[in-house]
Amino acid sequence: MEIIVNRLQFGPNEDFDRYPRSFDTDVDGLERQGVDVLFAPLEHEMVPTPQARRVVPPAVAQFESTRQRRALVMSTCNPPRKLRTLPTMKNLAMLLTVLAAAVPAVSAQEPWPSRPVRLVVPFSPGAGTDTVARFVSQKLGEAMKATIVVENKTGAGGAIGAAEVAAAAPDGYTLLFVASPFTTVAASARAPGYDPVKQFVPVAPIASGPLAFVVNVDVPANTMREFIALAKAQPGKFNYGSAGTGSVNHLALELMNNRAGTTIVHVPYRGIADATKDLLGGTIQAMTASIPAALPLQAEKRVKVLAVTGPKRIPQMPGVPSWQEQGVPNASVINYWGIVAPVGTPAAVINRINNEVQKILALPEVKERLEREGAELIPGPPDRLGTLIESDLNHWKKLIADGNLRFD
Repeated sequence: MEIIVNRLQFGPNEDFDRYPRSFDTDVDGLERQGVDVLFAPLEHEMVPTPQARRVVPPAVAQFESTRQRRALVMSTCNPPRKLRTLPTMKNLAMLLTVLAAAVPAVSAQEPWPSRPVRLVVPFSPGAGTDTVARFVSQKLGEAMKATIVVENKTGAGGAIGAAEVAAAAPDGYTLLFVASPFTTVAASARAPGYDPVKQFVPVAPIASGPLAFVVNVDVPANTMREFIALAKAQPGKFNYGSAGTGSVNHLALELMNNRAGTTIVHVPYRGIADATKDLLGGTIQAMTASIPAALPLQAEKRVKVLAVTGPKRIPQMPGVPSWQEQGVPNASVINYWGIVAPVGTPAAVINRINNEVQKILALPEVKERLEREGAELIPGPPDRLGTLIESDLNHWKKLIADGNLRFD
C-alpha cells in the first residue's frame, strides 16, 4: 500500500517556521509496516481524490472540517516522487500517527484462515453436487484445521448462489463449489447475473463425469431407443424436470430433443432435489441426474436409468449404454466439480486451498468415494479448472447457436 501526502501552501495567518522540520521517525514507523509514504508533485497538490478517502477514511476524517486540511491533503496521484527532506509540521506528524494506527502492519496480518470459511453450494441440500461438496469440504476442513461452513443458495440453475459469491469480498472467506450449471447458465441466459470467467478465479478442479438419463418407473420404455420412439409418437406428452432454466439438466435435454428429434416439455424447478421428488411421484416423466444421485435410486428400483450422457459407459453402471449408443448422436454432456473464488482473492490463499485439495484427492478413501459415485478425478493446478470452465462455456455457446436453441 502507498500513502501519498501533499503539502499545500500555508494560509496568511499560519507560521510555517514554528512547526518541527523532521518527521523521519514517523515515516520510518510507517515504512516498517509495509507502507510507502510519498509526497506528490506540485501539480497534484490541490484536492484529495476519492480513492485516497477509501484507503484510510479515518485519517482523512481527522482533517475534513479544520483549517489543517489546507495544509494537508491525501492523494493517489501518479507518478509520485518520494521526498525525505521536506520540512514538516505538527499536523503532518499527527496525520502520520493516525495513518500508523489505521493501516495494519504486514507482519501483524492475521493468518488465513483465522475464522470460518463459507463454501456456497448453489444447489439444493441432498442433491448430487451438494453431497460431493459436503464430503470435500469436510476433508478440506480437516486438512487445514479450519471450519468450512457449507451454505446452500439455490435458484435459477445455480445463478443466485454464483452471483452472490461474485459480489463477495475477495478475502478467501467466501468460496463457490461449482458444477456444469456454472457455465451452462452463463451460456444460455441473457442476464445470468455473473460472468464465470471475468468475476471468478479458479481454485481447484476436483472431478468430472457424465449424467444419468432417468425416467419414472411407470414410463413404458426400458431402453433409450424405446423412450425416443415413444416420445416421437406422442410429442408434447412427456415432461422433464431441471434445476432451472439454463441448468445442465435443462440444456442436456434440449440438446437431446434437438439431436433425437423429440419434443419433451421442460419443467424448471428451484433445485434438482425438487425435480427428483416429482419424478418419483410421477408428475414429470424424465430428467438427467448426477451419477451419485442416480445410483441409489437405481439400486432401490425407484427409477429406470436408460443411458449415461457421456461418450462411453462408466464402470459404476456397466449395463447402462451411452447416449451415442442409443440414438442420440453428438450429444455428449459431462458434469464437472470444482472450487472457485471471487476475482481478486489473494494468490497465497488460492495456492493453499489448491495444495490441500490435491492432497485430499490423493487419499485412497477420497478417490474410492468419488469414483464409486461415477466421477473421474481431475487433480491439478487452478489453471486446469480455468481451462475447463472456458472450454465448457464456449462448447455450450456453440451448441446453442448451432442448434438455434432458445430459452426465453
